[in-house]
Amino acid sequence: MTEPHDPADAVGARSESCDAGASGLTGGTGKRRKRREMTPAMRALSLLVRREHSRPELLRKLEARGVDSEEAVAAVEQMHAAGWQDDARFAASLARSRATGGYGPLRIEAELGSHRLTDSQIAAAFESLAADGEADWPQRARDLLERRYDVGAFAADPALRRKAVEFLRRRGFDGDTAYGAVRALQAG
Repeated sequence: MTEPHDPADAVGARSESCDAGASGLTGGTGKRRKRREMTPAMRALSLLVRREHSRPELLRKLEARGVDSEEAVAAVEQMHAAGWQDDARFAASLARSRATGGYGPLRIEAELGSHRLTDSQIAAAFESLAADGEADWPQRARDLLERRYDVGAFAADPALRRKAVEFLRRRGFDGDTAYGAVRALQAG
């Protein structure tokens, strides 16, 4: 048995009969085809083609769309077995997206935790960032401040320095990194 080329074929989206499938006209009869009800696996796949999802998030979304809990679990397992859903890949993708968006490690870790990922999956996501050279948090903090503030005014304005530190803290950088970035830019 060969693997299907179209992911939708693997989850029952295609049918060999003429009367099932997407709406449209059949061969000359003038009747509309009946729209086929989406299976739980098809719903899961339609969510996954848009973006990565964690298992709990995918389960929650399927159940919110009226899929029975047991069917949702089976659909998510099917997606995982086929390689279309992977929590480690989701964690790495989300961590990379947030890091490039200017968020710090504390904020990224909290968001990954809110998706009910394990500590080992979160650690693997940060290791992936480090392996790609994207985990230089002090440099990221300095770059963020340079884009956001007039760093030339840091030396003369303690209120601006305080505001910059608070900004970095809200973005998920720890205090040492935030103060270090402000000091480095103040020193020039």
